[in-house]
Amino acid sequence: MTRWTTADIPDQTGRVAVVTGANTGVGLATARALARAGATVVLACRDQARADAAAAETGGEPVLLDLGSLASVRAGAERIIAAHPRVDLLINNAGVMMTPRGRTQDGFELQIGINHLGHFALTGLLLPAMLAVPGARIVTVSSNAHRAGEINFDDLNSRDRYRPIAAYAQSKLANLLFAYELQRRLAAAKALPVSVAVHPGSARTDLARESPRVVRWLLGSPLMSWMVQDSDQAALPSLRAATDPAVRGGDFYGPDGWNGFKGHPVRTASAPRSHDAAAARRLWEKSERLTGVAYRFTDTAG
Repeated sequence: MTRWTTADIPDQTGRVAVVTGANTGVGLATARALARAGATVVLACRDQARADAAAAETGGEPVLLDLGSLASVRAGAERIIAAHPRVDLLINNAGVMMTPRGRTQDGFELQIGINHLGHFALTGLLLPAMLAVPGARIVTVSSNAHRAGEINFDDLNSRDRYRPIAAYAQSKLANLLFAYELQRRLAAAKALPVSVAVHPGSARTDLARESPRVVRWLLGSPLMSWMVQDSDQAALPSLRAATDPAVRGGDFYGPDGWNGFKGHPVRTASAPRSHDAAAARRLWEKSERLTGVAYRFTDTAG
């Protein structure tokens, strides 16, 4: 079987790709590969200095956008659309992992707020620039941790009890419920874009910088190299989902190695819970209320 690599990325000249968290790790590797393939890459990042450094490396366009602030998401989306009325690719990559208890600027628990609600808002705000674009794709990065996730609709923001691992797993399950529900709604509206989900496997990045010490040790230890890959390899599922002509809406891509820890990107299966359409609709409605972003599938960017 042929293994998919960055050499398989089709020419992206003329395409505009927005990548969140593009200043480091998997996001930077994703942005770098898309830029090399000819895309105009918008680096949506919360730290201006690091975004500028990534722009100098990739030739991308930095846009200040903090997913932990709905005001920043709105302002960033406005700047992106003003510069690029047509957006071909949106890669919802940024995230935080197993953080200590904390809140976003809008009062959401950090992991559900940044990993899911911030991306839910950004996607809805950028969608008008994508609806009329043939081949447009929205790629949402989840994690194998979604398999342990449960959506606590009564306490989505973990106010009563906070466990970092459980909150992270919930946010990663939310990513998949969102991606699949988005695809159902796009298909029902006969819209041009498609929604695809991925997981990167285990990656040696700074995503785990606030995780428990044992998690950081496992990801960084040479003893675990058999199950941990570098950022360039971990970016391959996102890159394939974004560019492979064979990809279809609702697909889920991840590494082909043992338990999906590392390897080359293939279409794979997510946990049954991620396909709960009733839960996905409920989460969608709650996300619209919490973010104040209502999706419209018929408007175009003009």
